[in-house]
Amino acid sequence: MGLELRPAQHQALLRYLDLLQRWNATYNLTAVRERSAMLHQHLADCLAVVRPLAQRLTTGRALDVGSGGGLPGVVLAAALPAIDVTCIDTVAKKAAFIRQVAGTLALPNLHAVHDRVESLNSPPFDLIVCRAFASMARFVAATQHLLAPGGVWLAMKGRHPTDEIAELSAEIEVFHVEPLSVPGLDAERCLVWMRPRTSVAITAPTASQRTAAPPSGPMPTQAAAPPSAPAE
Repeated sequence: MGLELRPAQHQALLRYLDLLQRWNATYNLTAVRERSAMLHQHLADCLAVVRPLAQRLTTGRALDVGSGGGLPGVVLAAALPAIDVTCIDTVAKKAAFIRQVAGTLALPNLHAVHDRVESLNSPPFDLIVCRAFASMARFVAATQHLLAPGGVWLAMKGRHPTDEIAELSAEIEVFHVEPLSVPGLDAERCLVWMRPRTSVAITAPTASQRTAAPPSGPMPTQAAAPPSAPAE
């Protein structure tokens, strides 16, 4: 994966795996039970995101939507300490687990919120990410009010989600689909990067304008209105 972590970060991630396995026995945080499977299907899968993400965001605020047991939020917070990561989930025990992880691993940049993301009232985020939350159209619609100007969405997907991309609003631009290779995992993975589309709306001409000679200068344009936030 071309990822360099300090020894302390390696230890923190292995301790996180210990906590996830221990809590999972009681609170059912993930359907994956075996530690070796957790290592590849969860930890390695999320670590594969770190390098592409770090190339686009070195500091700022990130939101992990439908974080569950903290995937990928905990991994991002441990690997990228300059990014402030908030994990949100509707299940209270999952948010409690992430708070426990933040305290045990001494990750001051990791936070947990028990709430519906549609109802979250928060300062905006530079990056909004999800791994197993919903379709991309629903993911974007539910979080549009939380995206900072210039911010991006990141959806972690398996095979190239052609159908989901086609379902996105015209206001959303998919500007990059990035294939991933996850060590020990024989499955397709990709990252879908999205942002609000900066389009230009041209006003339709009136009947008299259609018969007039074309202007000699560039056609005046009007910036499209920004997308409205979803109803809460």
